[in-house]
Amino acid sequence: MPRLLIVVGSTRPGRAGLPISQWIAARAEAHGGFEVDVADLAEIDLPLLDEPAHPRLQRYEHEHTKAWSARVAAADAIVLVMPEYNHSFTAPVKNALDYLHHEWKHKPVGIVSYGGVSAGTRAATAIKPVLAALKLSVAGEVPIPFMSRFIGDDGVVQPNDAMNAGADAMLDELVRVEATLRPLRAPVSATT
Repeated sequence: MPRLLIVVGSTRPGRAGLPISQWIAARAEAHGGFEVDVADLAEIDLPLLDEPAHPRLQRYEHEHTKAWSARVAAADAIVLVMPEYNHSFTAPVKNALDYLHHEWKHKPVGIVSYGGVSAGTRAATAIKPVLAALKLSVAGEVPIPFMSRFIGDDGVVQPNDAMNAGADAMLDELVRVEATLRPLRAPVSATT
């Protein structure tokens, strides 16, 4: 079964990204098209890119890079769960993307963006050139406006029908695009 890596793109205390990621992970597990792995950038705690060699060379010196490389290389599809900060995506998301090169290639990516009235759509728009440069193919988006309305006092997301339908459509498309792109992906392993 293909593996879906869900990346929690906010590291801020009190972030909405964690419960939103938990919701999308539960939805993905119920969907059944993927084995699910949730990567919380707050827990992974990558420093600002600190590798001396360009990522395309895969000459990683640091254990945190080797671990991140192995995790991303093992994924067949990606979902970025990300807020919008100042009309763009977060620095931790950009940093996590910049650490690697080959590990991202020819994989589909879904974007679950959230924020206020804009639902994170400006962040989703801003990140697309970065994803294209890494040869990631956008295969669906789920924008969540006024996200705090959907998080209960217990910290659990209470999605509406549009959110559930959007998540299911994105997951269906990730399954289709992953299968289509699979022949393009050569096995990628982390440098040890």
